[in-house]
Amino acid sequence: VQLQAYGGGLVQAGGSLRLSCAASGLSFSRYTMTWFRQAPGKEREFVASIRWTRSTHYADSVKGRFTISRDNAKNTVYLQMNNLKPEDTAVYYCAGDREIILSSINLPEQYDYWGQGTLVTVSS
Repeated sequence: VQLQAYGGGLVQAGGSLRLSCAASGLSFSRYTMTWFRQAPGKEREFVASIRWTRSTHYADSVKGRFTISRDNAKNTVYLQMNNLKPEDTAVYYCAGDREIILSSINLPEQYDYWGQGTLVTVSS
């Protein structure tokens, strides 16, 4: 199984970025796919998740600004990030798991598969 995250970069506050995570080696359509992020000196935190049913869940800090989506034909999950803020600066990771239950989707230790991370830097 491989998860390849890309699309990070440097953007000014108020700008937008779209992250992508391409998966291979798994039955993608049956997996819950989730984005986490980790800022320097901080713990990894939940950002957004999309289940195989396409139901979505967001951290309060990104609601209304970020949108998670998936394209099962391309085995890819996306994170559209709008109105970015300096506090969104972090390495963003995608993660996938087939068996995760709803109450655990925000817990990084519950995920079996991880991408390598892509850096998002938001300047003020």
